Order: sequence, then structure tokens, then C-alpha cells
Amino acid sequence: MISRFEEAKLLAEQGHVDAQYSLGVMYENGEGVPENDAEAVKWWRFAAEQGNVGAQYNLGYMYENGYGVPKNDVEAVKWYRLAAEQGSDRAQFILGRMYRRGEGVPENKAEAVKWYRLAAEQGYERAQLHLRRY
Repeated sequence: MISRFEEAKLLAEQGHVDAQYSLGVMYENGEGVPENDAEAVKWWRFAAEQGNVGAQYNLGYMYENGYGVPKNDVEAVKWYRLAAEQGSDRAQFILGRMYRRGEGVPENKAEAVKWYRLAAEQGYERAQLHLRRY
């Protein structure tokens, strides 16, 4: 019997985007394989390049925090923006925060408010709280 990890790896190697995303999660969490952030990033990049919003968000997170890759706010913004443009409320919120702080992008309060508003309109509470400040 083939394990869940082995099945995901076979499918991921064939280009299946959902399996690539799942394989990244397995490597990040050590599910059926030792934890390995660099491998998680590798598989999420394959999925993200095919438009997987979860993988795009996760790559942003990994670059923002330097997990499995060197910390790089510009690269983080790139991946968060792709996820945010597909409607990820978490990515919209974080992109707003990065604009507010000038992390990876020039500080821009109007752009921050735009992204906070998009996340807030989806019910993302932290974005709603931040909007009250503006």
C-alpha cells in the first residue's frame, strides 16, 4: 500500500497542482516525511506558478519570514499580491500591512487602505480593525 505522501509525490511530479500544494504542506508540517521548509517552498512554487492561491500565499509567508529561503520582502510582496488578486483575504490584509509599513514596497497609506478594505469586505476581522484607524 502506498502512503499518502508517496501518492502526493507521484502526482506532484506529474504536474498536478493540488498534489504539489499538498506536498508542500506535508514537508512544512513533517507529515510522512521530515520537516523541510526548503522542500515545501520548492513544491509550493510549482503550484503557485500554476495559479494555486494557497501556494502563492504560503510562498509570500515563507519569503516574509525567511523560512526555507532567504528573507526577502520584495519577493514576499510578489506572491502575496498574486494571492490577493485572486481574492485571498489573508493575503490582502498582509499586503495592506506591508504597504502601511513600507516592507518590500514604498510606504503608501492609500494602497494599504485599499487592500485592508478588500479583506474587510470579505469579513476579515483584523482588516476591519485596521480600517478603523484610518
